[in-house]
Amino acid sequence: MTESFTQSRKKARDSAFKLVYEYLFLGKPNGKSFDIFTGVDISNADREYITAVYYGVIEHYHDLIDLIETYAKGFSIDRIYKPDLAAMLLACYEIKYMPEIPVSVSINEAIELVKTYGAENSRKFVNGILGSVSRALETK
Repeated sequence: MTESFTQSRKKARDSAFKLVYEYLFLGKPNGKSFDIFTGVDISNADREYITAVYYGVIEHYHDLIDLIETYAKGFSIDRIYKPDLAAMLLACYEIKYMPEIPVSVSINEAIELVKTYGAENSRKFVNGILGSVSRALETK
C-alpha cells in the first residue's frame, strides 16, 4: 500500500525541520545531512519540497527571524528553544513563500513538530507567534 500524500508530506516536513534545526547550530548548510534526508526512499515531490523549504529558510533566514522577533514579545531569538525556532522558521517560510500550502496546515504542522521536539509548554507560544505572523502577512 502506498503512503498517502499527507503522511508523506509529514515525513518530508519532519526531515526539513531536522535540517533547519541543524542549520541553527552550524550556521551553514550541511550537504551530507541534506543528502541523507533526500535519499532514495522519498518521492520526487517530497525531495522538491525539502529542497525548497530548507534552502528557502536559509535564503530568507534574516527576514524570517525579523518576522518572528516582531511577534515574540519579550523574547529575544537567543532565548527561544532551538526546536521551537526551527518549527517557526519552517512555518513562516511556508506561510510567506508557499501560498499553495494552506496557512492552517503550516501552523498545525509546526505545532505537531513542537509537540514532538519542542519545549514542554511552548505550543501556545509558537501558536500565538504563528497566528500573529499569518494575520500580519494576510493584510499585506
